[in-house]
Amino acid sequence: MRVFVTGASGFIGTGVVRELVDAGHQVLGLARSDAGAAAVKAAGAEVVRGDLADLDSLRRGASGADAVIHTAFNHDFSKFRENCALDRAAIEAVGETLAGSGGRLIVTSGTAIARGDGRPAMESDEAVVSEDFPRGLSETLALGFAGRGVQVGIMRLPQVHDTRKQGLVTYLIQIARAKGVSAYVGDGSNRWPAAHVSDVVHLYRLALEKTAGQAVYHAVAEEGVPMRQIAEVVGRGLKIPVVSIAPEEAVAHFGFLGMFASWDLAASSAQTRERLGWSPKGPGMIADLEKMEF
Repeated sequence: MRVFVTGASGFIGTGVVRELVDAGHQVLGLARSDAGAAAVKAAGAEVVRGDLADLDSLRRGASGADAVIHTAFNHDFSKFRENCALDRAAIEAVGETLAGSGGRLIVTSGTAIARGDGRPAMESDEAVVSEDFPRGLSETLALGFAGRGVQVGIMRLPQVHDTRKQGLVTYLIQIARAKGVSAYVGDGSNRWPAAHVSDVVHLYRLALEKTAGQAVYHAVAEEGVPMRQIAEVVGRGLKIPVVSIAPEEAVAHFGFLGMFASWDLAASSAQTRERLGWSPKGPGMIADLEKMEF
């Protein structure tokens, strides 16, 4: 297939490009800088210059493509709502371009969007749409194109990790370094799901090749890693104390992560594994954190 990938020079996007190229797909990758363009070329893809704010570049990349994999997202959390609006505009641009073609659109979301209310969130759980979770609207928008001749897959990501990056845990490490303590909330038994980046990029390819109609996938290898365990590994790595903080202190300590730091966000991937035959094999999050050069 001819596949257009946004975020093609990013942490996950680079791996997706390489996975697709190795599988024989023709890949076009969006790049906004010379360095990004060089990374896309090195991964074996054709470069489309532009960015998420340049909707014409998105339409240009999607035009003539059999599929679009949308991995790009601006992670400046000080402008989260604006960035969610930008995400929706990007999805609309590529979705309208693919409409009526029978092409495939794989859109990136997050497992935290679907909380299981005391049980691990499942793929069948609808996205929470609220003032705190405007990104859920991206799922709704994307799935709407399934009724317009597009095969739509939603890829909900957990904390995607290797020994260099670990999703939102990367920001927890930055906060711990700045505060001089590695903290968790309460007893730290709340959990975050995780998956190694190699397993995640493989799942994107499976979704690309097998999605029909509409589907939601959870790229989850570990249903939930306890926050206290994460904090303890970070504390050892940074050689700083590990402490518990009260829930009412979470926002003051963690900033934009304060809301998430106390939530149990465990998520299942049972439906994804059965539907796509996905069997993650990469190392766990704690194993990667223990090998990280702090």
